[in-house]
Amino acid sequence: MRTDSDARDSVWRSPSAIIGGVIVALMAVLAVVGPLIWGATAERVDAAAILQGSSAAHPLGTDNLGRDLLARVLVAGRYSLSLALVATLIGAALGILLGALPSVLPRRAARFVTGAVHALVAFPGLLLAMFTAVVAGLGARGAVLGIGVAIAPGFARLTQTLAASVAGSDYVAAARMLGVPRRRVLTRHILPNIAEPLILNLAQSLGGALLGLAGMSFLGLGVQPPDFDWGRLLFDGFARIYVDPEVALGPAAAVALAGIGFNLLGDTLARAAARSSAGRHQTDRPGPPPAEDEPDQDAVLEVRDLTVSFPGGSTPVRGLSLTLAPGEIVGLVGESGSGKSLTAAAIGGLVPYPGAVTYARLRLAGADVADLTDKELGTALAMVFQDPMASLNPALRVGGQLAEVAVVHQGASRADARRRAVDRLGHVRLPDPERHAGQHPHELSGGMRQRAVIAMGLMGTPRVVIADEPTTALDVTVQRQILRLLREVVTETGAALLFISHDIAVVGELCDRVVVMYAGRVVEELPADRLAAGAAHPYTRALIASLPDLDTDRSRPLAGIPGTQPAPARVGPGCAFAPRCVLATARCHGERPELVVHGPRQRVACWEVTP
Repeated sequence: MRTDSDARDSVWRSPSAIIGGVIVALMAVLAVVGPLIWGATAERVDAAAILQGSSAAHPLGTDNLGRDLLARVLVAGRYSLSLALVATLIGAALGILLGALPSVLPRRAARFVTGAVHALVAFPGLLLAMFTAVVAGLGARGAVLGIGVAIAPGFARLTQTLAASVAGSDYVAAARMLGVPRRRVLTRHILPNIAEPLILNLAQSLGGALLGLAGMSFLGLGVQPPDFDWGRLLFDGFARIYVDPEVALGPAAAVALAGIGFNLLGDTLARAAARSSAGRHQTDRPGPPPAEDEPDQDAVLEVRDLTVSFPGGSTPVRGLSLTLAPGEIVGLVGESGSGKSLTAAAIGGLVPYPGAVTYARLRLAGADVADLTDKELGTALAMVFQDPMASLNPALRVGGQLAEVAVVHQGASRADARRRAVDRLGHVRLPDPERHAGQHPHELSGGMRQRAVIAMGLMGTPRVVIADEPTTALDVTVQRQILRLLREVVTETGAALLFISHDIAVVGELCDRVVVMYAGRVVEELPADRLAAGAAHPYTRALIASLPDLDTDRSRPLAGIPGTQPAPARVGPGCAFAPRCVLATARCHGERPELVVHGPRQRVACWEVTP
């Protein structure tokens, strides 16, 4: 069986990898020993050997002072490679900074930076380098700065593309919600996770920088006498190319060979990283609500008429109202696309642009969410996402990520925050918390990572915990452990839990109350202990009927709900479930029902269900 290690080894055994590695190794050795061995020869003036061609004593001939050109080519390797390295580092630093800024800047400033990057990418690199060199002044300094500026747009575009993908991750959104400064979001959460492709691009850019600097020196804009690099030697010998071609071909061959070596090595590193990445991806209790104009003083979370809309007429959440009491577990259920996760995102202020969130009331722990700072919101509200690998930064150790919450919100020292992180990991029953705090997320199992995310939410003093399908990717045994842990957290802290799931059986087991959503609206709300026998809405009953049990006839197809849920932009004026409902009438298709009291602590939105 072919393993990921075998695939990487085959990349390094390829002819291009071997050739590139050998060339780069030789160039590195030459840069170290060249001036030590041939330095004196390269500077020795011989009036009797001025402007000679190839000979046994001087294989590449001599220059206008009789100095041996082969020795000068060998000695120039250190200076040429050093200048190329400095130019590449300058270009990488400028490009990474420009490319990463749009992911943390406000929208208008981000657009300006993005436009500037696009303009620089469209500008010819050689002209940009020459312009910068002329402005900065002739010589090695101006050439290095010019090549660095010419390299920067390519790095900026690559960084911008990579940063945009990382900036949408849950752990970056969580850091922003916690009030982490933008500079820290950039340096701690974004750049470490895009470092690998940037380093690979750095190796390939070295070859381009070497060629660019040689070209600048050849044009007279780079290294000036008495200093010399390969480009300067090529410039000096070009006038004799038709008489003694070897005097120009020697430095030209050195430039070409080094450029080929760095490009082959960079390509090999990129292919090896791609194989490695592919391998990693394969392993791996309240009563009826109060009057609409009066806040519910007993609710720790109160949502009234919450709507989330996007351009183009798409409204995934429409007029949702919800309350949670301290110590209560409320389940939010519905098919995929019903608006459950977007509801959670709207409560936490995480709806992505260009989504717009409106509400009549949104209160958390007795205060309007609009009046809370990011730190206050992050302290009072904890969110547990479906995929812990998206919630945890893969480049950071677990304990450090948990400790950051205490540092940002409570002003704790690093040592105190670390101790609290270990304590919270132990609190969620993670075995050997001290050791696991020092590990990266990929070193933990799925259940352990989910426990770590729950522990992160408990680093502060949350009044409300929102768990968005936290057990979907876990096996049944671990799922039950996480459900038991969530119940223990609610009991011990007194926080309210909004548990979002498409699994109505899990919700019925864990929750005190169930809220059923369909096409962005709440269609039924009832106590969990009445879910199986007391559900009134046809959609809720259909969900329950689709659950198999031990008595289900396995010779017959599983029960399902005919049809599909309408897209958010195609919901009609009537009941959204009407096209799939066997009880639907003309009124159902033309007029939308409101939630009305159907029984004790139960409300239903259906024309055909009578109280």
